Amino acid sequence: MTQPLDFKRNIAVGLDLGLVKHVKVNRNAADRRAASLANRRTVKKEYQAAWLIRAVECMDLTTLGGDDTPGRVERLCMKAMRPLRADLMQALGLETLSTGAVCVYHEMIQPAVKVLQGRLPIAAVSTAFPAGLSSLETKLREIELSVAAGATEIDIVITRQHVLTGNWQALYDEMVAYRQACGDAHVKAILATGDIVTLDNVAKASMVCMMAGADFIKTSTGKEGVNATIPVSLVMVRAIRDYHEQTGFQVGYKPAGGVSTAKAALQYLTVMKEELGNDWLQPHLFRIGASSLMTDIERQLEHYVTGNYSAAHRHAQP
Repeated sequence: MTQPLDFKRNIAVGLDLGLVKHVKVNRNAADRRAASLANRRTVKKEYQAAWLIRAVECMDLTTLGGDDTPGRVERLCMKAMRPLRADLMQALGLETLSTGAVCVYHEMIQPAVKVLQGRLPIAAVSTAFPAGLSSLETKLREIELSVAAGATEIDIVITRQHVLTGNWQALYDEMVAYRQACGDAHVKAILATGDIVTLDNVAKASMVCMMAGADFIKTSTGKEGVNATIPVSLVMVRAIRDYHEQTGFQVGYKPAGGVSTAKAALQYLTVMKEELGNDWLQPHLFRIGASSLMTDIERQLEHYVTGNYSAAHRHAQP
């Protein structure tokens, strides 16, 4: 992960239960703000093309299927390093372009390492993904094995029952342990927002994970009934803003699950720009977890270049 020389990685700052317990979200106000962001007129022409290129740079190109094979992961990595066809790259005036990272299961780290050879970050989902229901000892060992295998980022899942029962100390202690097990690998905390029910819970879980040293907070595993949404994203990025104001640490954000169209990607970029500013529109602070999104972005960029939409099957997929 490329990041500025003066970037300070988040560290555990201590659990402030008083702050956490007083977190409240005005649901009506959050919904109104989210609707205003989602329905805003989108950027057009060369500006839209530039935003879509930034979306590619901030993408965690992902495959998390039970039918994953080394061959599929190798193709995914090739796509991550060369996400656009050569003719589109030339027409857009781009010499180089890659996604922010690839995201795979532990068993698929080695095929990714074989292809990428350190050129892009490898994110591994961990801690009994997606449900997170195994012993802490098992989950910590899984992290250690993934880091040893070559993962430079670890996407962990929190224990949802800690949130649902309001056991913030347990969530904090768990997240601290995950952060320590990751060592130099950056850790993304998946909140599984579709499972933790309320926006108050989303805001509180976001704050606790950041207090415990999470480098990113992430909406979803992609396996829940409801995954990334604009209202949830608004609550999470505002928690990031509050945490930065209180501690000086910049924490990243990753929406994941259901972000499959270029239009949706532009909405999330808009949320980041308007709520956190341009500093957060960089791969070290913003990622989109996606698998099929790349195809639609490539189709939109081809339309910008040629004036025509192409069929999805014309674009290489892993």
